[in-house]
Amino acid sequence: MAILTVKQLAKIYEGKVAYKALENINFSIEKGEFVGIMGPSGSGKTTLLNLISTIDQPSSGQVLINGKNPHQLNRKETALFRRHELGFVFQNFNLLDTLTVEENIVLPLTLDGVKVNEMDKKLQQVAQKLGIDSILKKRTYEISGGQMQRTAIARAIIHQPSLILADEPTGNLDSKSAKDVMETILTINKEDGATALMVTHDAVAASYCHRVIFIKDGQLYNEIYRGDNRQAFFQKIIDMLALLGGNSHDLSTVRL
Repeated sequence: MAILTVKQLAKIYEGKVAYKALENINFSIEKGEFVGIMGPSGSGKTTLLNLISTIDQPSSGQVLINGKNPHQLNRKETALFRRHELGFVFQNFNLLDTLTVEENIVLPLTLDGVKVNEMDKKLQQVAQKLGIDSILKKRTYEISGGQMQRTAIARAIIHQPSLILADEPTGNLDSKSAKDVMETILTINKEDGATALMVTHDAVAASYCHRVIFIKDGQLYNEIYRGDNRQAFFQKIIDMLALLGGNSHDLSTVRL
């Protein structure tokens, strides 16, 4: 069963000179898959994520999540759809620093008016799974970057969304925290069968995915699958990025 299907998706930004950000994008993601999207800066990765997450509207083509096209919903329905079907993880965490860790995590449930005892049960489960049960009462400025991202992941999965969308989730983290965060996402993917789509320019992060889709100049360029050997997959990703001609800072040279 495909959780996400993208059909002939295109995005043109109108202006004095119309700019084609994406053209004829087709792919689907099955339930339980963890897929990465890579490409040089300006290739259309973020535009694609914004179209899938309903932040932006496509010029043509369609996005289907669980067989439903969220772009055909009205504003109120779209907000509900996004809250129920999607979980978001961002580079800059997007946590509210006026709230404690636990208040941040249960936010999606609070918005839906879930009963307090049910919220508590879900909170304990997800906090334990992510190893953040000891910091629940802390404010976001009292915890590390890695803990912030794990809090953000907890918030993204507490309502068991159909699809987790991650935008450069390791972008603001040192390599040890980045590794922790990627292993956390991998665990959720393996144990809970969570389906995830991640935009990243980090080859190490991408090597955790089942497959990576490469975009260049707004079009699908290539796709590679992991197989059993993550080290070999990492090397393939590096080679592909070199072919794509990303800037040298787009290529991470970290060993696994």
